Amino acid sequence: MKPPTTDCAARLELAVDIAREAGRLTLDYFNRQNFEVEFKKNDSPVTVADRQAEELLRNRIAKAFPDDAIHGEEFDDRPGQNGFRWILDPIDGTKSFIHGVPLYATLVAVEHEGRSIAGVIRIPALDESVYAAVGHGAWHVVGQEPPRRARVSECPRLAEGLFVTSEVATFDEIGRRDVYDRLQSVARLSRSWGDAYGYLLVATGRAELMVDPAMEVWDAGPLPPILNEAGGTFTDWQGRARIDSGQGFATNARVFDEVVELLHV
Repeated sequence: MKPPTTDCAARLELAVDIAREAGRLTLDYFNRQNFEVEFKKNDSPVTVADRQAEELLRNRIAKAFPDDAIHGEEFDDRPGQNGFRWILDPIDGTKSFIHGVPLYATLVAVEHEGRSIAGVIRIPALDESVYAAVGHGAWHVVGQEPPRRARVSECPRLAEGLFVTSEVATFDEIGRRDVYDRLQSVARLSRSWGDAYGYLLVATGRAELMVDPAMEVWDAGPLPPILNEAGGTFTDWQGRARIDSGQGFATNARVFDEVVELLHV
């Protein structure tokens, strides 16, 4: 069932605001660079900034929409009662964050009945955001400038485009280095400006392809509405519009068929 337009718009407005607030909190730690780093069971890092930023997000959501469910990276799920679910990643790209690289993101997404309907990618250290809701378009904001429409590029072939990913070694970890090698050999340019920043690049027309061999739901939650509303695509490696398959890729739509073929040679 499609949510009322007003419900979607109200949640997008909150998502944009709290992503900015949580991002500002992470910047306090990023600029100090004196925080403690812990490692989870899967060897991924987590910091006090991750936890405090997610607590901020959860508290703001609970106050504004007490019947909505919440699913985040750092804390247990909060059940809901109305079909809406928020998906949170307070620091996407924690490895970049702890090394002082300014390309980490705060991610906020909203689902309704299992479908991603709104999302925000906020890059705090660059003061840059892209956000979207189904039927409301995708919007790009840099600093204090007014929002402008986010649009993917019109590049027709990967041979003329930019391919980005998060970490080349992840292709090795899933036994698919062949995929990276093919994409890298075809693309005009390849770089590892990855995590959510890579998806922002695609949504704003600066890259044609972003590929993740491994990702969690909270990594992918905001991506379908942002990429689709910007004129692009976000799917899993099978070309399915899902956020729970464990991997994904985004395109400017024009290179989608070419990339699917390269993924499955």
